[in-house]
Amino acid sequence: MISRLPTRYLTPQHLLRASIVVAVATIFLKTLAWYITDSVGLLSDAMESFVNLASAIFALVMVTIAQRPADKDHPYGHNKAEYFSSGFEGILIIGVSVGIIWAAVSRLLVPQPLQELGWGLVLSVLSSALNGLLAWVMFSVAKVHRSIALEADAKHLVTDVWTSVGVVLGLAGMALTGWLWLDALAAIGVALNILWEGSHLLWRSSQGLMDEAVEPDVLSEIQKTLASFDQQTIRFDHVITRRSGQRRYVDMHMHMPASWTLGNAAAVRTSVEQALMAAVPGLRATIQLLPSDVEAHMDVAAD
Repeated sequence: MISRLPTRYLTPQHLLRASIVVAVATIFLKTLAWYITDSVGLLSDAMESFVNLASAIFALVMVTIAQRPADKDHPYGHNKAEYFSSGFEGILIIGVSVGIIWAAVSRLLVPQPLQELGWGLVLSVLSSALNGLLAWVMFSVAKVHRSIALEADAKHLVTDVWTSVGVVLGLAGMALTGWLWLDALAAIGVALNILWEGSHLLWRSSQGLMDEAVEPDVLSEIQKTLASFDQQTIRFDHVITRRSGQRRYVDMHMHMPASWTLGNAAAVRTSVEQALMAAVPGLRATIQLLPSDVEAHMDVAAD
């Protein structure tokens, strides 16, 4: 069903602007739910929506910067800007989770009865439906555009949905049993869940900034494509990959007979580059030509 969406007409900017609008709407709904019930669980849910808003705004700025072309000061482009967005979102999530735990522990020690619980739950479910629908579309578009910032925002929205589910279940259990401490327990569970998600986002951002290798499925496509050219006269070695935001890069050596003309070697290299880019959209390949009897020593330490 997701594949039928017109994702090619949607950009990360479109979805992040929509995320800002949805974040404002959910802030209103969840804050109202907390106000009429005085539930610390619903308060934790509302606090996370403020993080959604800040994250979406920052992600929109970073995605816009990431799409700038290369310039004199940034000859390799601005693709890594998206990792800052993901890392920033992770830091915000961790900060909010600590605040939620602080408020929940206080309520756990001094439980209080809640008011207008039915309306609070209705408002919470409505806001969760908005977040869930937007996240569903975001994941599809993030896959098409290979945007880590959009994927991070979508994952955060899914976390928000599970947050609301946990809060609703906790409040429903409290209403059925009369155990007031279930409200605070639900809030603590929510905080631990989003703390895990924030830590994961920070880890992914750090790996991207450290030139992490491409995903296993992408590497498999690269190796399959090279294997189609590998023969007695041509071989590849020192294949190194990295990712930078939406871009994927591969560097390698292509060995060929020393008797080949430069024109012949360049033509084969062009064929390999085109095949790689066709197999992995957005891939940038750098191929160094070497005679078959010459080996490059990549791991020799510089003096």
